[in-house]
Amino acid sequence: MSPTTDVPVAHPHHRHGWWWKTLLVGFLLWVVTIVVTITTLNTNLIPTIILLGSFLVPFTVVLFVIERVTGSVSTMQLIVAFFVGGILGVLGASLLEANLQQDALVYIVVGFVEEFVKGVLLLFVGWRVRPKTARQGALLGATVGAGFAAFESAGYAFNAAITARGIDLASLLQTEVVRAVLSPVGHVLWTSILGAVLFGAARGRDRFRWSWAPVVAYVGVALLHGLWDSNSTISTLLAFVVTGTPFSAARNGDVPASIAGVATTLYVIGLAIVSAVGVVVLVTVLRRHRRLDRDAALAGWPAPASASASASPAGGGWDGTPPPHVLR
Repeated sequence: MSPTTDVPVAHPHHRHGWWWKTLLVGFLLWVVTIVVTITTLNTNLIPTIILLGSFLVPFTVVLFVIERVTGSVSTMQLIVAFFVGGILGVLGASLLEANLQQDALVYIVVGFVEEFVKGVLLLFVGWRVRPKTARQGALLGATVGAGFAAFESAGYAFNAAITARGIDLASLLQTEVVRAVLSPVGHVLWTSILGAVLFGAARGRDRFRWSWAPVVAYVGVALLHGLWDSNSTISTLLAFVVTGTPFSAARNGDVPASIAGVATTLYVIGLAIVSAVGVVVLVTVLRRHRRLDRDAALAGWPAPASASASASPAGGGWDGTPPPHVLR
């Protein structure tokens, strides 16, 4: 029997840039579908617009991951993680959020619920992944988060399209554009952070290891998620304060036109701040684990698989796959 039997090896994924090619072609198809729908007034095309607009960006995230993931993760596993993880994620979140009271803390609670569901799915998907490294966890987390974002966006797009006056195409398109632009720094980013910390705690081993780091990461991403969702309310309240407008000026919950522009500006700034914090956290986690792996290799300690791969000519550097002897 060969010494490398049953040892995960690199998949022949090459960076052909399929993710951005798919994004470009999909965007053109989305635009063409919109034009044909407006021209023909064919409402049968509305589901096509919803599916294309909701799944295009999240699915390109999966293609991005496929071109970069290594170890024992197969393309089929990633596709299953995207679709099954996304469906189970929105179903689980819906069940857990069904009886939530609409109060000031509802967005924070939603953040904890949705990140918990995605974290459980990430554990399930990554249970047999080898080696378990921070980078692998970030990529798998991005896949699970992308699936959740795609199905959730489809639901929001559908609700935006259906009104008492019929189909509101303008509202549908606005919802899809906003959610498509923000999805990489929303669900994808939060679950990437959680995955990086969770897998990074395993330090290249085959099994997950208990530590407080994933718990802290879960609380952190849940709070960021909650801040992201509540940003509209926070920005509106700040607009009243900044402009000196009394809260009594609001009628039936509508923001006065005089402060609408300020509220929108503060909303964009708030999203940018939360996104920037998330990106910094993710980059910091990945760099920290890369440094730990490198230091362990230099000190001659038993290094995780990722460190051995980066130190080996056959490992392909940080993006490479550990040689077979590392994974025995």
